[in-house]
Amino acid sequence: MDVSSLPQITILATGGTIAGRGSTPDQSAYTSATLHVEELIASVPSLSELAQVDGEQVAQVGSQDVGPAHWLELARRARVCLAREGTAGVVVTHGTDTLEETAFFLDQVLPSDKPIVVTGAMRPASGLSADGPRNILDSVRVAVHPGARGRGVLVVLDEIIHSARAVTKTNTARVSTFQSPDMGTAGAIIAGRTTFYRKATPRPERSLPNLEGLTSLPRVEIVSACAGAQPDVVQAYVDLGAQGIVLAGVGNGNASKEMVAALAEAVSAGVPVVRSTRAGSGFVARNLEIDDDGLGFVAAGPMNPAKARVLLQLALLDTTEASRIQERFFSV
Repeated sequence: MDVSSLPQITILATGGTIAGRGSTPDQSAYTSATLHVEELIASVPSLSELAQVDGEQVAQVGSQDVGPAHWLELARRARVCLAREGTAGVVVTHGTDTLEETAFFLDQVLPSDKPIVVTGAMRPASGLSADGPRNILDSVRVAVHPGARGRGVLVVLDEIIHSARAVTKTNTARVSTFQSPDMGTAGAIIAGRTTFYRKATPRPERSLPNLEGLTSLPRVEIVSACAGAQPDVVQAYVDLGAQGIVLAGVGNGNASKEMVAALAEAVSAGVPVVRSTRAGSGFVARNLEIDDDGLGFVAAGPMNPAKARVLLQLALLDTTEASRIQERFFSV
């Protein structure tokens, strides 16, 4: 085989369980973010049959410790890689706890039509039936596939292809944890073949945020609604410097009268509020149970609280006006 004719893929590694190691194969306890990207690549020898693969270690952390500074650096490195004429695509390895947030952030800030695939693992590299090597192999399979172009950021685990906009983690331990409950999955890897279930649809017209020189994003906090939730937490976040608040509401992004009143006061103080839902799936619509127009709230649409937070952080780089933020949520 003429290796020089194969597409070039760069793996950007950030740590996580996929790079984790325990003291024995059957031990449930392990230390995440132990293996270097070169060790991850070496663990999948058949990658050399699919692509010319190189790697960069962008971070070495468990994804519970990933934050906006990591997102920004990862986006910068991805931009550099994607701009190379010979690069066919990028694969990002990541811990699963916050994988959907990182993938969604990259989906919102990277303009390239070249495939960007995010993957991880539920079992450490040293574990029995480790799923990381297979997920890496499948992610490269997807990244080199012509049908992956123009789909935004994709997430590949357990032989399933998801859109970053649709996917969420649904179980603490199962390898099938990632699901796309509302929009459905984008495709699958079947007997080693990449299959997409539908054609790529054009992305909405939107201006990409200018991330040049940024080391952080606006502070946005999530407030949870539950039976008897105390509304004073909203003012506490405002006092602590929150520039935006996301409500993880009950039902269609609802909360108690007292909580809604506290959120309305935050809006009056210049802190935008986005209503999402803790339900796990579903579309939060405007003015259905709450007078969004009157109170100045933004409805999260299909975005769960974690993704609504990411999108609000990005929107706040340009505006605090509720109507403009709402446009951003309904054009994802």
